[in-house]
Amino acid sequence: MSRIIDLTSPLDPHDLDLVPPDMPDLALVIAPKIDYHTHDAWGREFMVASFGCDPDDLPAREGPAGEVMHEISTHCGTHVDAPLHSGRLCEGRPSRTISDIALDELYRPGMVLDVRPWARPGEAIPVEALEQAVKANGRDIQDGDAILIRTGQERYRLGEPEYFDYPGMSGAGTRYLTGRGATILGTDAIGWDRPIPRMRRAFQETGDAGHIWDGHYAIQDKEALIVQQLVNLGALPPTGFMVGFFPLKLTGTSASPTRAVAFLPE
Repeated sequence: MSRIIDLTSPLDPHDLDLVPPDMPDLALVIAPKIDYHTHDAWGREFMVASFGCDPDDLPAREGPAGEVMHEISTHCGTHVDAPLHSGRLCEGRPSRTISDIALDELYRPGMVLDVRPWARPGEAIPVEALEQAVKANGRDIQDGDAILIRTGQERYRLGEPEYFDYPGMSGAGTRYLTGRGATILGTDAIGWDRPIPRMRRAFQETGDAGHIWDGHYAIQDKEALIVQQLVNLGALPPTGFMVGFFPLKLTGTSASPTRAVAFLPE
C-alpha cells in the first residue's frame, strides 16, 4: 500500500482575478475560463430538447450539470512540458511531443532538492546550491530520477508580488541535473526559468543572449521533461518515493495539464 500526496495546483477560474494587470499573458497558465451550466437551466433545457419530455417528467425538474472550459493553454496549471516546447530539435533529433511520451516515463523515483537556503527572488539557483542539496539528500541523482526543486514558493499565494518573482533555474543548473541522469525536472514555482522580466533586464543590461530562457533551451542538449506549478513538496521526504505525472492524452502538443501524484510507502 502507498500513501498518496497530491502535488497538483487547483484550476480555479476565480484566480484569474489575481493576475497582475501588467502580466496578462500569465492568465493562460493560471486557470481556464469556465462556463458553469446548472441542473435547473441548461441541464433542464437539454433534457427537454433531447427527450421531448416535460420538465415535470424530470426528477426535481433537473437535468445534468456541465461545464465548458475555454481559453485554456496546454501549459495551464500543473503541467508537463514535452521537449517540443524547448525547440524543434532535441539532441539533434525532432523533439518529442506529449503524445510521444509513454506513461512509464512519467512514473519515476522521486527526489526533492530543498534549495530554500540559497533561493533568492527572481534569481537563478546556483549549481553549487543544487550540489549541496543533493549531498543533504543522502543519495546521488540516479538515471531516470524525477527531481523536484523546492524553492519555498509555498510561502506565497497567487496574487502576492513574491509569487511572480520566483527563483528559477539557469541553463547551467538544468544541464547539471540532466547530466547526472534526471529525466523529469519539477519545480514549485510558476516557471522553470527565472521570471521573464528578470531575464529581459539581464539581457538588456549585458547583451548576453545566454540570459534568454536558458533553462528551457538547455533541454535541446539533453532531453528531459519539465513540470511546473507543483505544490505540497514540503509533505514529501527527500527520497524513497515514486512520483507520477498523468497528462491529458493530447496529440502532438508541446505540453499538457497533468495530475501530479507522489506515492509514499506506508
